[in-house]
Amino acid sequence: MQIGVPKEVKTHEYRVGLVPGSVRELIHRGHDVTVESAAGAGIDISDEAYRAAGAHVVSSAQELFARADLIVKVKEPQPQEIALLREGQVVFAYLHLAADKAQAEGLLESGVICIAYETVTDGRGGLPLLAPMSEVAGRMAVQVGAHYLEKEQGGRGILLGGVPGVPAAKVVILGGGVAGTNAARMAMGVEAWVTVIDKSLSRLYELDLQFGSQLHTLFSTVDNIEKEVLPADLVIGAVLIPGAAAPKLVSRDMVHRMRPGSVLVDISIDQGGCFETSRPTTHSEPIYVEGDVIHYCVTNMPGAVARTSSFALNNATLPFVLQLADKGWKRALQDDVHLRRGLNVYSGRITHEAVGQALGLASVSADEALST
Repeated sequence: MQIGVPKEVKTHEYRVGLVPGSVRELIHRGHDVTVESAAGAGIDISDEAYRAAGAHVVSSAQELFARADLIVKVKEPQPQEIALLREGQVVFAYLHLAADKAQAEGLLESGVICIAYETVTDGRGGLPLLAPMSEVAGRMAVQVGAHYLEKEQGGRGILLGGVPGVPAAKVVILGGGVAGTNAARMAMGVEAWVTVIDKSLSRLYELDLQFGSQLHTLFSTVDNIEKEVLPADLVIGAVLIPGAAAPKLVSRDMVHRMRPGSVLVDISIDQGGCFETSRPTTHSEPIYVEGDVIHYCVTNMPGAVARTSSFALNNATLPFVLQLADKGWKRALQDDVHLRRGLNVYSGRITHEAVGQALGLASVSADEALST
């Protein structure tokens, strides 16, 4: 199969879809890999490293997209990339379509087949291709929050862990999944006062067994969220419904009643965000202030630690890329129900129910699409 790895063009996105080790594995199996020049430059991987792994290196995205049958990348195709897509081409990447109708319409019009990392599942009910980036984003959220709580950054001037005789900061985490759990670990590690709110009693039970009295857990209700968020110093939104838009758990009124200089970090922003005041930001302009509360809503948080993120992501995606290449995309989707759940767009149709509902567009099942 002809596989293409473009250079990411989203603002301050330095991750890369395939690292040289993954390229070598594909070429060892008889596939052809083309990499756009400087695709790995942001994580200190040279064109020569890709050539040594057996890849062809081309100078332009136009040449790469024209050559490849399967595009493996990190972030959703940007408008200039969508213009290069052709009917029948396969895109394997993070898409987050529920919060991006313009992208969805562009992909539908192009006639491509799109498999979204974030809705691929595993046998344990998890999201294996989202998990490594959720781990990174969860851990980063605490670092980011600590930074913006500093007075010179506009924050309340609070040290997360406090010092003897001075209370630690109050950190509230909405969602106890992979991102929320990693955020909790980091926040507890610096001795903050940490509360996780989740709607799953079984997940709260697991967190209690894992962390004991270090972590405080609450069942998700409007009342509990309000009582915890209003006095919080740092609130981390880590809510995920696979494929769907994130629920708005914190209202604008609630944000405006928080203490000035508090910080919100919305990891859920890729799916629209879980604070009513959230709007997407970039690494070049990561924050804004509303209601005297600092909002950090960067849509590609793990891109800030691009080298760590790229290798972690490749560990998870490579087995699926190999399936797509070895079997052909259609057979691979038919054979693997978990990969099939990643199918979001198929030749002009939405093939994930939650995505269709979020966008207000009709959808068909992946099974139905593949059978026609």
